[in-house]
Order: sequence, then structure tokens, then C-alpha cells
Amino acid sequence: MLTFAIQLILAHLIGDFLLQPQKWVVHKESHKYKSKFLYLHILVHVFALIIILQFNFKYGLGIAIIAVSHYIIDLIKLLLKSRFNNRLLFGLDQLAHLIVIALVVHIYYPFSVDLKSILSTQTLLFITCILGVTQVSSIIMKTLISKWDVSEYTNKASLKNAGTYIGILERLFVFVFIITNHWEGVGFLITAKSVFRFSDLTQAKDRKLTEYILIGTLLSFGLAIAFGLGYEFVLEWI
Repeated sequence: MLTFAIQLILAHLIGDFLLQPQKWVVHKESHKYKSKFLYLHILVHVFALIIILQFNFKYGLGIAIIAVSHYIIDLIKLLLKSRFNNRLLFGLDQLAHLIVIALVVHIYYPFSVDLKSILSTQTLLFITCILGVTQVSSIIMKTLISKWDVSEYTNKASLKNAGTYIGILERLFVFVFIITNHWEGVGFLITAKSVFRFSDLTQAKDRKLTEYILIGTLLSFGLAIAFGLGYEFVLEWI
């Protein structure tokens, strides 16, 4: 079953990412169901499946299901593109393809999903900590450092919400390093961030921004470490 699932996922990755030029994507977005590249894209998926499954046509039904569903999913995505966020559509599109792949795997190799294990205490604890490290920590930091106004620096040209995303990513990395017992990774991350931030601090020529960045960094890492240690502590009691 696992081999079959990996084969289907590999074929999907080859068809959707490796063998889909940007020119095809642009043409599909412009012409929708009239685009010749939409149908060529589906053929690429079919051939990728046939080759990776080593011309084993006992999986013919599965190949047909994936091909037809892929066409329908892609067409829906193209029709909704102007109405919804592109990143959201991309995520839902890939999720739909993976669900179809799981259904095809289930047809040939029936498996059951144990909801009790999915919703186990360990899983709920992990999800709780991930939420804490990402959204909860972001709100805590904004609340704590909102008393200081550094708009004269932060209003300079930069990517929208880049600071928030950087903070979330760094806390996720710290959390993973801690729960996998790789504390050296935390040190490396702090060093790397210090190097990238050095130019900001030297160009600012202002102690105010230096202190603001230092407080934010320490808060971010401190919250991530707290959630990481908390996760390990509670896990020992489960």
C-alpha cells in the first residue's frame, strides 16, 4: 500500500510541478477550459502514472479516476481564480488532489483511519503548542511591545507583514529544535538572525531601534522555548 501511495504522489509531483511550464499555467488561466495546455497537462499526468506504475494496467480505474478528477479540480480552480486568494486556491487544489489519491489507494488497498489516535492527547498537545508558537505568540508580542512607537523605522519600504511571518517561522524552528533535542540549532538560528539584523542596527544609528529589535527577538525566542519545554514537560506526564 505504501509503495502504491508513494508512486501516485510522485506522479502527481512530476505532472503538477516538474513537467508544467509557466507558459502552460498562464495560458490555462487566460483561456480556462478552452486552453489546449489544460488537456495536455492531464495527459502528462496520465503518462506519468502509467510509467511510474510500470504499465501495470490493473490500476487502470485508479488512473482514470485521478485523470478525470484532476481535470475537474483544475477547472474549478481556474474558474474561481478571480474570486479567491491565489494562495488559498493553490492550497485547496493540492489538498483535493491528495484526497483523491488517498481514495484511489483505499480502492486497491483498503485502510481504516483511527480517529482516536488522530485526536489523541499527544496530538492535541502538539496542535495546542503549534498554535501557541504561531498565532498566540504573535498576539502576545504585539501586545507587549505596542507601548513603543518605532513607526519612523518600520514605515520604510518592506514586504507586507514580513516581520510577523519571520517571527512565526523562527519560533516554529526553535520549537522543532527543542522537541527533537537539537538545542544547537537554536544557537545557530540566533546567530543567523543577528547577522541579518546587523545592517538594520548599524544603519539606524539609533539606540531606540536596537533595543526594540533586541526585545522583540528575546520575546520571540523566549516564547518558543517556553512552549517547547512545556510540550516536553507535559508529554512526560501523558
